[in-house]
Amino acid sequence: MHLNPYGEDAVKLAADLANRRPANAEELADRCRAAGLVLEHPVTARDLDRTQSALGAWEKVVDATDERERAELVNRMLAAACTHPRLTDHADDGWHLHYRDDRQPLGALLFSLISVGTALHLAGRGMHRLRRCALTECTTIFADTSRTGRQRYCSQRCANRDAVRRHRARAAP
Repeated sequence: MHLNPYGEDAVKLAADLANRRPANAEELADRCRAAGLVLEHPVTARDLDRTQSALGAWEKVVDATDERERAELVNRMLAAACTHPRLTDHADDGWHLHYRDDRQPLGALLFSLISVGTALHLAGRGMHRLRRCALTECTTIFADTSRTGRQRYCSQRCANRDAVRRHRARAAP
């Protein structure tokens, strides 16, 4: 099975934006460019508001407790995004699929990208592959793109902290 990287990139961007919310439109634009997005319009405060709303809906998907609830929340996002696939060569870098209308403002583009990317990621890799870190005091969101699909921590640092904690608990009298 070929795993579509479109979903992976979108959920990684969503996780990055959700874990550290952009403070203003300029920061949002910079972080989207750094993620490889081609911005066709100036980014406005309205784009930031739309993005914050999309991230709020997306975090509900992350925190969903079962697959059916998660699927329903993603489906609501997809319906609200009104996305459909189309071929484009907007940046003259080769033909590829977009799951959105052309020339959307960034807030609407991110809503579409996050909605479709999340659906592709979950359907292609598994409904459990989007979560928060298993370390109790860490709330970081991550997309599990590991080969085995068993990633529990957002980083090696959190995994090590939890392992040390478990080891000390076993060694305590």
